Amino acid sequence: MSETKFIKRKKPNYKRIIILLVILVIVAFIFYNIETLLTGLFEVRD
Repeated sequence: MSETKFIKRKKPNYKRIIILLVILVIVAFIFYNIETLLTGLFEVRD
């Protein structure tokens, strides 16, 4: 019998997946709100 059947498969790293998803959501949020963020930063306050 071939031994390829018994090769251990790597378990998915759920912590890394969750961190990457959080970073992706943050980047998407910043990308869609960049105009309001920049105007808020450079707004002249009286």
